[in-house]
Amino acid sequence: MSTPEGPPGTGKTTSILALAHELLGPNYKEAILELNASDDRGIDVVRNKIKMFAQKKVTLPPGRHKIIILDEAHSMTSGAQQALRRTMEIYSNSTRFALACNTSSKIIEWSLRSLVAEEKVAYVPEGLEAIIFTADGDMRQALNNLQATHSGFGFVNQENVFKVYDQPHPLHVKNMVRNVLEGKFDDACAGLKALICKAGVLKETSFGHMRVS
Repeated sequence: MSTPEGPPGTGKTTSILALAHELLGPNYKEAILELNASDDRGIDVVRNKIKMFAQKKVTLPPGRHKIIILDEAHSMTSGAQQALRRTMEIYSNSTRFALACNTSSKIIEWSLRSLVAEEKVAYVPEGLEAIIFTADGDMRQALNNLQATHSGFGFVNQENVFKVYDQPHPLHVKNMVRNVLEGKFDDACAGLKALICKAGVLKETSFGHMRVS
């Protein structure tokens, strides 16, 4: 999601459309839904127009997504924004959302940084980056991973996040692949063995609880 902010006439929507044209090609308009949230501001719009478009099948270049533009997004009701949040989570694999607004403070805050500050969670920036990476665009998954990491270790860093998510650190995987490409098969096997042994440390996980031996 992107949220361009500024007064009317500064080119927020035009910039989004120009970016869409660059990403999606000359037929980009088929993959775009543009709504003025000051007119279509209620929860029914999210449930009907936005959800239907998110479900729509569109032929796109590889790795590209449909785009939903909500102009005057600060005019959306709180209920509509909450419903939009859930829709964004569900269709994150196929659709991107751009919320153009005059005042971003009227948009409900969805930032993990705000949450960890409010809940006094100990973390480092790299830990939140790992949370975002493992969530893959799903805010609910991000919150679950954040809660599990905080409950299990009391500190959110990369190592703890990947332990909770039961996923090898991307840098370790990258090193193994590089070793294979460079013909260093013994080093690649050693790296794989180390990951397997490390994964065996995590004996038991459950929601909100973790035991590490």
